[in-house]
Amino acid sequence: MRIDILSAQPQLMESPFAHSIMKRAQEKGLLEVVLHDLHDFSTDEKYRRIDDYQFGGGAGMVLAIEPIHRAIEHLRAEREYEHIIYMTPDGQTLNQKTCNHLSLAGNLIIICGHYKGIDERVREHFVTMEISVGDYVLSGGELPACILVDAIGRLLPGVLGDESSALLDSFQDGILAPPVYTRPADYNGWKVPDILLSGHERKINAWRDEQALLRTQQRRPDLLEE
Repeated sequence: MRIDILSAQPQLMESPFAHSIMKRAQEKGLLEVVLHDLHDFSTDEKYRRIDDYQFGGGAGMVLAIEPIHRAIEHLRAEREYEHIIYMTPDGQTLNQKTCNHLSLAGNLIIICGHYKGIDERVREHFVTMEISVGDYVLSGGELPACILVDAIGRLLPGVLGDESSALLDSFQDGILAPPVYTRPADYNGWKVPDILLSGHERKINAWRDEQALLRTQQRRPDLLEE
């Protein structure tokens, strides 16, 4: 999978993709993340401006349509993309179902908003999916883009050491994951549930299913309603 990210501040995303699972995914050739500076697509040779005042007045600058269009056309000339995604607070809230869907794609473009947002014509004519990471506003779309790429990338076959690990995460089956424990079995008198030490796989799985349902009822009953 290849993911191209268009940003006014691409350096903000260098660290998240240079470590841990995302780094290993790229080293294995399973994921390619390419950061693009929108300033490189500016027609303003002197100042490399990519933003302007909004028509009708109002506070805040807006990312202009031309550098974004030039960047998209540059990428489209090299390959086809299943989706052009815009990270925005008023998009659909990111969930596991969306991540599963996007993990099947071959190539994606992610546009990071900045300042007061992007020219609406980009959204009307180029964007195919708009995603939010929650009902709050950040300084730009760079951190949300990192969240999206991480959530997608870990689902790619071969990225995680245990192929079944991602399938057992919270939200994969519509409920939260059960509690987990590791050694020592007794720490300061706080003991691991006996069932997990029994070696009885069927009973352990039944306990985990029960605990997952109970945790969902207690913490996210809305998931069960859905």
